[in-house]
Parts: sequence; structure tokens; C-alpha cells
Amino acid sequence: MEDIDAIAVLQDPVRRRLYEYVAAQGREVGRNEAAEATGVARTLAAHHLDRLAEAGLLETGMRRLTGRSGPGAGRPAKVYTRAKAERSVSLPARDYRTAAELLAEAAEQAGLDAGLCEAARRRGEALRGSAAPCGGLDEAVAVLAARGYEPHAEGGGEGAAARVVRMRNCPFHAVAERFPPLVCGMNLALLEGLLGADGPVRARMDARPGECCVVVEDSKNNDD
Repeated sequence: MEDIDAIAVLQDPVRRRLYEYVAAQGREVGRNEAAEATGVARTLAAHHLDRLAEAGLLETGMRRLTGRSGPGAGRPAKVYTRAKAERSVSLPARDYRTAAELLAEAAEQAGLDAGLCEAARRRGEALRGSAAPCGGLDEAVAVLAARGYEPHAEGGGEGAAARVVRMRNCPFHAVAERFPPLVCGMNLALLEGLLGADGPVRARMDARPGECCVVVEDSKNNDD
């Protein structure tokens, strides 16, 4: 299916709500859960979820949702996760990814990592403008969400590790896959400028499969 056709599938408001819910979970989602979360009937949710899967926007699998195995554990249920493939449409056609990859390759070969990071930090500061550094993790979540990082908080419960903000999406994913040290360093510097390196929150590297390589935490978590 062409990208424009796949994206057009999201025009239906119920289908779009279901897609956004599944995408936001970062895990497998069953039909019952998706239907309840979006306020639609299970049969309608199943229809739209399968339509999203047919369009290549969701991936499907089968597993038992009871958490049990063996006799009496119930039949496996169909589950959905966001597809890994990217979809984009540009009219007229543009190819910014190739330009980005060529520039990244040239920067890496020329050893321009430090210069790129400094430029990224300045760009982050420019995007923040006259605003003060982020005042806390909740404010950081809002800033990151507006930039497409899909942030979510982890930890912070009683007896748990300190609360950190992780991001399910890297806006530079395609280029970062080919040039990880260069692009991840650039991303960190950009977020340092955007959030404010001298404020109460701090960005640092903590790569985890399937997520952005940067996490955000309270500055005091890194104090020696």
C-alpha cells in the first residue's frame, strides 16, 4: 500500500483514536482494552484495528491476555502494536532523508561531532526562546510531546527507582540507525538546549531498544 493510501486510513475519527491509543502504549494491546479506552464497541474496534493492520500501520500477534499458561488459560487473543515502518507524504516529492544521511556521513568522516553538537545546542536554545529552563519533569513532558518524542514517565513509586522520562519515538530515527554516535550526540545536545542545561531537569544518554537514546530526569539524580 502506498504511503498516501495508508495515511488516508486515519481519516476516520474512530480509527484514528484507536491508532493513537495503541501507539501511545508502547506494548501489545488487545481488542477489549482498545475498545474500552476509546469508548467504542468491541466489534467496531476489531474492525478498525484490523483495517489499520491491513494498511500496515499496526502489527498483529496472538497471545494469552490472562497471563496464565496451560489448560484453562484461555485461547490466545489477537493483539496489536504500532508498526515499525515509517509513513510520510510530500507533495511535491522531497527527499530530505537522503540529504540528512549524506550530511551525517560527511560530518562523521570529517570528525565534526563537536561542531554538530554545538550547533544542535544552539538550535535547542533558539527553539526555547526567551522561556526559562523547564521547571520540572511534567513541564519537560509537555515540551517533548510537542516535538514528537512521545514521552512517558517511569519510576518514582514507593521503593522504585527515581522518576525519569523516556521517549518512545526518536524524530531522527532513520538517520540515527545509520550514524548512531553522531546523531544521538546531536539529539542529546539539542534537548540540552531545548530543556535548559542549567535548570532542574537534565537530559542524559540511556539507550534502550525501540526508544530514543536520551532520557530526562531531575538534575539532582546525577549529582555526585
